[in-house]
Amino acid sequence: MKLPLKYNVKSLFVRRGNTLMTVASIALVVLVFVGVLAMASGLSLSLRASGNPLNVIVLRDGARSETESAFDKERQRAVQALEGIATDVGGQPLASAELVTLQIFQRADGKESNVSLRGLGPAGTALRPQFRLTGGKMFEPGRGEVIVGERLAQRFPRLRLGERVEFGRLEFHVVGVFTTGGSFDSEVWGAMEDFGNAFRREDVSSVLLRAATPEGVEALVARVEGDQRLRLQAKPEIEYYADQTTATAGQFVALGSGLAVLMALGACFAAANTMYAHVAARAQEIGTLRALGFRRRGILGAFVLEAALLGLVAGVCGAVLALPLNGMSTGTTNFVTFSELSFTLRTSPAVLLQGVALAVVTAVLGGLPPAWAAARRPITALLRETG
Repeated sequence: MKLPLKYNVKSLFVRRGNTLMTVASIALVVLVFVGVLAMASGLSLSLRASGNPLNVIVLRDGARSETESAFDKERQRAVQALEGIATDVGGQPLASAELVTLQIFQRADGKESNVSLRGLGPAGTALRPQFRLTGGKMFEPGRGEVIVGERLAQRFPRLRLGERVEFGRLEFHVVGVFTTGGSFDSEVWGAMEDFGNAFRREDVSSVLLRAATPEGVEALVARVEGDQRLRLQAKPEIEYYADQTTATAGQFVALGSGLAVLMALGACFAAANTMYAHVAARAQEIGTLRALGFRRRGILGAFVLEAALLGLVAGVCGAVLALPLNGMSTGTTNFVTFSELSFTLRTSPAVLLQGVALAVVTAVLGGLPPAWAAARRPITALLRETG
């Protein structure tokens, strides 16, 4: 025979103090776990939103990122002359030679971090249709002007609209704030020639190309990598940022999951303590149920279900506590480029469900030993308990 569900629900509140402490401990595990997953989700969205399915990025052979890449302008011009590149209304190829470098700045919290500076070619913004100015004006080449991603401007006081700041050996004026909805919001943009002069660099870090057709993306990649004189590599831009997503978000998931597992072990003991207390308090009741014909597996199932309900309540509480995290802005280091990466946390329904699932599993693992003990004890021993 099976015990009715309402029996398990009522039993949860026999010892309210222990139950509430267990719910609180498991809810805290869920809060931490969901927070970590929300960071990983926000990072992934930020990086993946930076890519365009028609764009191809060209780097030095062997480089993992633009900050590791450098090649001469002769090869840059050869790349921009390749067949299969889309053109603008004036017939010019949609290709942008870009220079990417890092400079250390102090954040609003007093800590220092690397900031990505991107020198764009004339077609740089056209290749990123999600780009839009949210304040000020566009920079003009040759005038020492830059625009700053809005998330970066929020975190770095020296990079706010109207500020003057030194990049390399030259002073620049922050004339605009922009957004792209992706990782570019953590960058400073200016003219490639201006940044080249500031840092005494005559090379380029990358060339961004727009394929003429969706089918031409792979053909364009093959042309770049098939030309042995260039000694360059090419990737679809979507794939380039997906690789960064795996490396950066994966670090958070690994570290955060490890912390959540350690906390979950403690929560398992709390759940076990609560369930042992419930068993001890209801020994005669369990003995009576056995005497009435309820089988051992029915008693075992009842206590496991009770533990699962406890975990479900704790999981929902933890998920509710995690809801305010959604949309919060934060930042970290991109583990591929080693530069500041600002993003917003995303507590999606899938993330919240994973947190609730962890709570249920934690409670069941903690409740299984006392449930097994309750089911295996002899009826006579249970009936002699005083509770």
